[in-house]
Amino acid sequence: MEKLNSKLYLENCYIIQENERLRKKAQILNQENQALLIELKQRLTAAAKIPDLNLSGASAVVAQKKAV
Repeated sequence: MEKLNSKLYLENCYIIQENERLRKKAQILNQENQALLIELKQRLTAAAKIPDLNLSGASAVVAQKKAV
């Protein structure tokens, strides 16, 4: 019985260590994800502020009339 308890204790220690390692990794990935999300939002906001320069002369007028 004592041998089984020792074995289970060692397995439990290993699981606790692995859990802590995975928790730290998850925390780092979450931080990276948050940083990427902020960057994406900034790029989308910046892109929304830039006018469409692909429209030229007459087609720009037509596009403006369609918008109205």
